Amino acid sequence: MTEQYQHKARKRFGQNFLHDAGVIDRILRSISAKAGERLLEIGPGQGALTQGLLNSGGQLDVVELDKDLVPILNQQFAGRDNFRLHQGDALKFDFTSLGAAPRSLRVVGNLPYNISTPLIFHLLANAELIRDMHFMLQKEVVERLAAGPGGGDWGRLSIMVQYHCRVEHLFNVGPGAFNPPPKVDSAIVRLVPHTTLPHPAKDHRLLERIVREAFNQRRKTLRNTLKALLSSDEIAAAGVDGSLRPEQLDLAAFVRLADKLAEQPQ
Repeated sequence: MTEQYQHKARKRFGQNFLHDAGVIDRILRSISAKAGERLLEIGPGQGALTQGLLNSGGQLDVVELDKDLVPILNQQFAGRDNFRLHQGDALKFDFTSLGAAPRSLRVVGNLPYNISTPLIFHLLANAELIRDMHFMLQKEVVERLAAGPGGGDWGRLSIMVQYHCRVEHLFNVGPGAFNPPPKVDSAIVRLVPHTTLPHPAKDHRLLERIVREAFNQRRKTLRNTLKALLSSDEIAAAGVDGSLRPEQLDLAAFVRLADKLAEQPQ
């Protein structure tokens, strides 16, 4: 890399650049991209994963927010006919503009921790386009994504992502794999959108509302946290014990509560 294109990680963008060759190889093997596939990399940074994704023969679009990284990426990859760069904010990016066929887009990203949750929800709004997603995230976020009912990690993020996707916590990555090293451990997660939702809700927005209200005061019972939305009798009619706390309910129970709310005149 020429001296003029040296780039210092920016705190305001939450940048921590992956440099460990062993970790990079393990991520690429987990993705196992193939020729002809549609790939989307969010936040390619200095291109640690980009080279391997391009070498797979897939068609790679990358979305990078930091304007100063654009010349670095173009210098390395603009000559490749399967590379296309979009400078902009992935949180506002129109994924339908890529023209990908339904369930064909394979999304990859070493996501800044400050945007990981809203970006995942933005992608899930386009789940019909996506085949799978592989993300580097803060380890505690991955633990919440992959959690099951009954523990402290089970909450809004777990439920709403698992409503849409199968979640696999693949492996952990220590701070030394990055420059600069973050103060937390990271992990790789695979999210695979369901072709058929296992527990479809009558109204997805009402499910979000029920889950948000339930976990706003997670130490209180459902009877208390949901009283503005459902009576004790309605909670019982949904097959749910109102004396339980929200973390004790599985996804199917939350869907039943949302469907009970959907029966009310709006």
